[in-house]
Amino acid sequence: MTSFDYPNFKAHFIELLCESAKTLIASGDAVQIELVRTKQANHGDYSCNLAMQLAKPLHKNPREIASLLINALPTSPYLDKVEVAGAGFINLFLKSSAKQQFLRHILQNKETFGHSDFGQAKKIQVEFVSANPTGPLHVGHGRGAAIGASLSSILAAAGFNVSREFYVNDAGRQMDILTLSTWLRYLELNNVHILFPLNAYQGEYVKTMARQIHQAHAQRYVHQPELLLNGLPEIAQEAAVDTDEQLDQLIANAKKVLGQDYVYIHNFVLTEQLGDCRNDLMEFGVEFDTWFSEQSLFDNGLVAHAIELLKKKHYLYQQDGATWFRSTDFGDEKDRVVQRENGQFTYFASDIAYHFNKFERGFEQVINIWGADHHGYIPRVKGALQALGLDPHKLEIALVQFAVLYRAGKKAPMSTRSGEFVTLRELRQEVGKDAARFFYVMRKSDQHLDFDLDLAKSQSNDNPVYYVQYAHARVSSVLAQWDGEVDDLIVADTVVLTSPVELGLLQKLIDFPDIVEMAAKEFSPHVVAFYLRELASEFHSYYNSTRFLVPEIPIQHARLALIASIRQILKNGLTLLGVNAPDKM
Repeated sequence: MTSFDYPNFKAHFIELLCESAKTLIASGDAVQIELVRTKQANHGDYSCNLAMQLAKPLHKNPREIASLLINALPTSPYLDKVEVAGAGFINLFLKSSAKQQFLRHILQNKETFGHSDFGQAKKIQVEFVSANPTGPLHVGHGRGAAIGASLSSILAAAGFNVSREFYVNDAGRQMDILTLSTWLRYLELNNVHILFPLNAYQGEYVKTMARQIHQAHAQRYVHQPELLLNGLPEIAQEAAVDTDEQLDQLIANAKKVLGQDYVYIHNFVLTEQLGDCRNDLMEFGVEFDTWFSEQSLFDNGLVAHAIELLKKKHYLYQQDGATWFRSTDFGDEKDRVVQRENGQFTYFASDIAYHFNKFERGFEQVINIWGADHHGYIPRVKGALQALGLDPHKLEIALVQFAVLYRAGKKAPMSTRSGEFVTLRELRQEVGKDAARFFYVMRKSDQHLDFDLDLAKSQSNDNPVYYVQYAHARVSSVLAQWDGEVDDLIVADTVVLTSPVELGLLQKLIDFPDIVEMAAKEFSPHVVAFYLRELASEFHSYYNSTRFLVPEIPIQHARLALIASIRQILKNGLTLLGVNAPDKM
């Protein structure tokens, strides 16, 4: 029994097999026992390859070992029978009565059914999205948001103490580029025309922020714009800046010309974009416990502290005026600069300090949800943690592949001529939050996702989120026609649920806590999405072949208890994925 007061049959059978295995092997010899759900009912409910694992150390035939294990199994109130199958698999059959009576646990626990203490309150941080606050979130950010939020909810349901975090890159070059871009657009509104850099931010949102500053302050920030081109080649008078070096010179000049007013514009655009990002994510059903500022790492001296620790441990060296981290010592393809010749710390340096700080805050495990293009970044970050004396295995990186949009069977354009990506807000407005959230998590995060916009909007059985939500609505419709109290079904005599379809559905419901635990263990929200689609499919088949409001009250109440339990688990699973469970569709 778990602290949630319902039997975990899988864990119970593993305990039985452990006791049985002790009769064949020395108590000091550890054996890993895994039970898997069988795909066919005539093969039992759970299957185990323990006998084949023991064949080599015991020098016996697996089928012979399987028979010995079965003979030594302790008695159980839940176990119907055990069989040897194939090369030595042990198939375990759960008693029908155990399945039938299990419905009361679902109806009693309601929203907490599927929750467990598997995580033992382990303090775990999930950092996700962490997009530069330099423009609207795009569809790529959306997938990271959906996966990160769903995983956080799954981990919390599995008993972990979860903290959701957004790392705000508010100290880097990209924020300077956005500040410069906005100021240049503001100057245009004041009839000061400097050719807009080709490598600055081109979006309409930049012009919007410039108009806001202009409306509030008129010419307040028009400071000697003629000095802006100092140090740039004469051609910059006639052609737009298009190199990183020239853009950096423009930024340096803007800081010099504006003085303290540069800080105002910087903070204004940061506040605007961060606020837009927060609102966008909240409308997507994604909220964070912490918004961690990169700038705070510098303000509190944490970057300098981390770099000094690496220096004391002799993992840094000087070359060409810069300070390098020996990341090749930890499997990286080359060493990395942490401090440039001009004394400025690199983004990698602040990232080292940030990850070091995560563990200083007491997190026992850290999960980062990163875009797949960050794959090469993993060895250097883990290497830095190891160099600082931390266990790099406590940092897990889940890579998220980009989503490709399709409309009318053809790949939809992902960006406009100006280079702006399709925004998350635009996607949500087209297909809705629920479809976007569900579609994003239907595949493993490291697999490419083909997002069919037409399918996501369709009301058909081919649309997975509609199919699952419709199952929930169908049950609600039946229960509304019955017009009774679901709590009264807790005492229904479910012994009449004997058909193969009903027993299969009962086992499917029993599986839900194991599904949540597996999704938490593997950091894979798609496991829950797959399960919900399968449960919905089995329910729809049952619905189409069965009458529920029959005159025989015991049968009626038993079937209603079954479908009410299905509805509860559909709702619990959809909630974990951030998707609504409507009563009407």
